[in-house]
Amino acid sequence: MVQLLEVTDVSAGVACCAPLVKEPLGQQDAEQLAVRLKALADPARLRLLSIVASSADQEACVCDLIDPVGLSQPTVSHHLKVLTTAGFLTRSQRGTWAYYRLVPDALDGVTRMLATA
Repeated sequence: MVQLLEVTDVSAGVACCAPLVKEPLGQQDAEQLAVRLKALADPARLRLLSIVASSADQEACVCDLIDPVGLSQPTVSHHLKVLTTAGFLTRSQRGTWAYYRLVPDALDGVTRMLATA
C-alpha cells in the first residue's frame, strides 16, 4: 500500500530551527580562543598561573616557580612560554632570571569570549 507523506512548504521562509539570537564565534576568534584554552588545559600551567596570580604584584621569578610545581626548570620554562604566547603572562629579564607577570584582564578576556559564544 502506498502512503502519502505530508509536504511542508519551506519557500515561505519558515525556519526549521529557532533563529540565532546573537552572533556566533567567527573562524579567527574560534582559533584564538582554542589556543588560549589549550594553554589553560594543563594542570601544571593552571598551577603556575595561579601561583603568579597569587604572588605580590602578580609577578614571580621563574626560580620561585620550580619547587611548588615539582617540575624541572626546563619544563617550567616551557609551560611559562606557552602561557606567555597565549597572552596570559608577560616576561621580563632581570640579570639571569626571568620574571613573569599576569596580564591584567587576560582571564576575563576568555570569559567574555565564552559568554558571547
